[in-house]
Amino acid sequence: MKKLLMILLAVIPVSMRAQENAWELPEFQEMDTVKVEKDNPNAKYLRGAVPVVDGKVVFTKTIKAPGKSATQIYDILHNYIDRMTKASNQIHSLFVVEDTENHKIGASFEEWLIFKKSALMLDQTRLYYVIEVNCKDGEAEVSFKHIHYLYDENRKPQKLRAEEWITDDVAVNKKNTKLYPFMGKFRRKTIDRKDFIFNKFESLLK
Repeated sequence: MKKLLMILLAVIPVSMRAQENAWELPEFQEMDTVKVEKDNPNAKYLRGAVPVVDGKVVFTKTIKAPGKSATQIYDILHNYIDRMTKASNQIHSLFVVEDTENHKIGASFEEWLIFKKSALMLDQTRLYYVIEVNCKDGEAEVSFKHIHYLYDENRKPQKLRAEEWITDDVAVNKKNTKLYPFMGKFRRKTIDRKDFIFNKFESLLK
């Protein structure tokens, strides 16, 4: 009996170590075989990047402006939007709302959006959109909306609405891994333009 007990005591640690190894081995193998995927350059442009509200493409953002009054925010953004309307890429852009009492701004833009430019080729479109700003103490509610395009106007003019051209269903592939080439270039550049404006507003209101 004593001899049997000694044998069991000698065997148990070995079996426990074997069990530990049995659990640890798959984890080690998994770590060893995990493939690191490269970042998808299209990630920021995929599904969800173009919001649709009541059937219309509308980008919105609430930008915080700590310590600034509605009047101060209005003056800062009005000044910058005024500069935007006079920039070199503008065709016909102007204020449509300048409400100093209620601190609201509206501006309509018609500008060149360039897809590709070289010595031999210029691929561009007219981009139309409206920026609306509602200024409050400590923040600004900004929207980028009424988006449409006039493309290839010298050969075969195409009037394109954002709702028909850059939404998830028409511009992003079913696997949600990439953009369709033609619609995708409009989607990508429109998002980039919106991001530039929103980020600029944010930096001005810090």
